[in-house]
Parts: sequence; structure tokens; C-alpha cells
Amino acid sequence: MIELSDIHKTYRAGSGEVAALRGIDLRVAAGEVFGVIGQSGAGKSSLIRMINLLERPTAGRVTVDGVDAASLDAAGLRGLRRRIGMIFQHFNLLSSKTVVENVAFPLQLEGRLAREDIRARALALLDRVDLADQADKYPAQLSGGQKQRVGVARALACEPKILLCDEATSALDPETTRQVLRLLRELNGELGLTIVLITHEMDVIRRVCDRVAVLEAGRVVEQGVVADVFLSPRHATTRRLIEEGGDADDAGAGGPGAGRTVRLTYRGETTYAPLLGRIARETGVDYSILGGRVAHIRDLPYGQLTLALVGGDVDAALAQFAAAGVAVEEIDR
Repeated sequence: MIELSDIHKTYRAGSGEVAALRGIDLRVAAGEVFGVIGQSGAGKSSLIRMINLLERPTAGRVTVDGVDAASLDAAGLRGLRRRIGMIFQHFNLLSSKTVVENVAFPLQLEGRLAREDIRARALALLDRVDLADQADKYPAQLSGGQKQRVGVARALACEPKILLCDEATSALDPETTRQVLRLLRELNGELGLTIVLITHEMDVIRRVCDRVAVLEAGRVVEQGVVADVFLSPRHATTRRLIEEGGDADDAGAGGPGAGRTVRLTYRGETTYAPLLGRIARETGVDYSILGGRVAHIRDLPYGQLTLALVGGDVDAALAQFAAAGVAVEEIDR
């Protein structure tokens, strides 16, 4: 659905230039939720705005739904943008219009539907985001979470194939964030929307995305299936984002320990299997738990345990874990 090929973006700053993107290559499949994560200044906002050409690349090619976006004339670009909805960090609602008028506004600009049909569609979209009872209120009368759900409804007004989320949850409290992410997942499943979501929060990626790209200084330093990137990060930037988000298993929580230190990563139903006690008994290994967590990546349960193993046959124990589908990583301490 989306392909960015060798994208570069340079901005003029005073008498010099600043490189925001440096050779970005990304492919987003139809119907997937693709996350882009990085710290402030990594180039996330520049990247997402390449997709609908709110920013044009200095070099490289942007292909959306099989079309070379940069080759389009003004009318063609307007048509492309109708197929791309966008949700903004600070809502960007029109304060002088009611909630239903905000949702209806893109349909009025499009000019395809009659006035009564526009209002009917706007009300149906508000009902889908559980805001039908707020239709005639003004944005100032809504909470932050309600404003963002209005933003979601507005982004869906012209029946887009693609939904871009520009830090859509960073201005929200944790519970409201969970509600908005749940809504995005439901819309992805119901409508088959391709969603590109940028964020600086690893927990957002873990909850909603299928695949993720990690940006650092305008470059993609790591990308892949979220579970693979999250549970086995290869790049220092990825590990730092996981640690800052409180999603690391904190291998040092239990002190230095004795013997060999290993991290065990469980996925799926293996997460709940009583492997540790059984393998410890069969191999005569004693263990100390230094850190650990059990959680979910979307609908996939996972667990990570950091253990200090002493006595018995440690190699046999590790072989049994691996045979049961548990990833084993020895840690130098």
C-alpha cells in the first residue's frame, strides 16, 4: 500500500541545511498497522508527512496504492489525499464549529454528497466512536479523549484506505490512550484500514502495531515484526526506548547473583506452561529470579525471566528450554 524508496529530506536552517531523513526505505502492506518510533528529532513527523506529500522529499520516491505520488498534478494529489485520513497530536478541530460540523467538513469540501447525506454520515461516524450524544456540542466542551475521537471520525469521513496518526495519543492520559488505541485496532479490523502510527512510546507500539521501524537521526536503525523487535532488540536505540518505557525485564533487579545468568523469553501459550519448576527438578539446577514480566504484544502473550542458574546440569536445562520453544540468551554480568 505504501512504499518509501531512498527518501531524503533536507530543510534550510539559516545559512545552512539540516538533514531530517537520510535514505529511508519502508514498505507498508495493505491492512497492517505499521508503527514508527523514535525520540524527539528522529524524523518521525517528516516521514509520516511524506506519505500524503504534506512534505515533499528532497530525493527519493513515494508510492501510495501503486501511484507515484510526486508525479501527480494538483487535482491528482487532492484525489490521493481523500484516500488518506490523518489524526493529529493536538486534535486540530475547528473551535467555531460543532462536533458534527467538524466531522462533516471534509465531506463538504469533497462536494460529493447532498447536505442531508453529509449530516447523516457524520452522525453515523460519531456513533461509531461513541460520541453521538455530543454531536451539537463545541470542541471546548469536550475532554481530550473525546476531541481525539472526533478527530478519528473526521479522518474517516471520506472513507480513506490509509489512516495516518501523528503522535495521536501523546496528549492523552494513559486510560484515554488505551481507549483510542482500542478504537484504532477495531477500525483496522472492521474496515481493513492501513494505519501508519508514529510515536515515542514503546507501549503504544506494543499494544496496536503489527510491524515497527525504529528511527534515529533520520535513519531506520531497526525494523520488523513488533514481537521480534520488542523481545529481541538488536540496536542500542531500540533497547533504550524499551527501557525508558518500563518494558524491560530489569535484569539487575535481583542483585549480581551467582552462577550463569540467562534471559528466557516465552511467547504464546508457552508463557503459561510450568516449565521452570519441571526443568529445574529434572536437571538438578537451582535458580534465583533476578527480574521478569508477563504481558501482551497485541493479542500475543509473552513472558521474560532473567535467572541466575547454579548447580546441576545447566547446559541440559537450557537445552530443554530451547526444545520447548523458549528463547535462551546468556547474559554477561
